[in-house]
Amino acid sequence: MKLKIPPPLIALTFGLLMWGVSIISDVASVESVLIFPLSMLLLIIGLAINVLAAMTFRAASTTMNPMKPNTATQLVNTGVYKLSRNPMYLGTLFVLSAWAIWLGNPFNVAVLLFFIAYITTFQIIPEEKALEVLFPVEFGSYKARVRRWI
Repeated sequence: MKLKIPPPLIALTFGLLMWGVSIISDVASVESVLIFPLSMLLLIIGLAINVLAAMTFRAASTTMNPMKPNTATQLVNTGVYKLSRNPMYLGTLFVLSAWAIWLGNPFNVAVLLFFIAYITTFQIIPEEKALEVLFPVEFGSYKARVRRWI
């Protein structure tokens, strides 16, 4: 399977979808004094995970390009990659969760679940197949130790 859509564009698309859901189904809007602090907390956690993941890739001097996982020169399994095989997607999920809470529409939980299914099927699984070819023994061991999301 060829990876054709950059993950940041996928995340933006899902963010816009969530905004659209909130506009269409405004009657389901939830309001609470916790919306701001909770959404900011999730946003900070998501951005921190993404920054740490990017720094780990940079330190390993390997590609961060999710469109070309077959160009990886090293299997990254340190730092936040000890906790999740896909911390960048996990960080993005936290950011989208922050957005969902900020919008205050409970129907956006369905959009978050769709994001998880989409990114797993069309991004993570093809990346894993490429890594299995490049690092058959290392990736198999890593896959057995570390979960896909958390």
